[in-house]
Amino acid sequence: MRLHRFPIGLSVRLKDRANISPRAAETYQITAKLPLRDDSPQYRMRNDELGQERVSNEDNLEPIERGLTPNN
Repeated sequence: MRLHRFPIGLSVRLKDRANISPRAAETYQITAKLPLRDDSPQYRMRNDELGQERVSNEDNLEPIERGLTPNN
């Protein structure tokens, strides 16, 4: 059984955006840990700026390190 790696409050982005509207938020903050699905941890996330919520499995999330620019 896998455990959740990401804490509540962590900022994340989706790795795969293939089936998501281009107007969907780029970044989200984890608001809850959900039960495993197909042996993969799931999370509820929210983007307060756009008022969007989403559920995703852990394999499709990458943490965002605050204060870093893409060139660092």
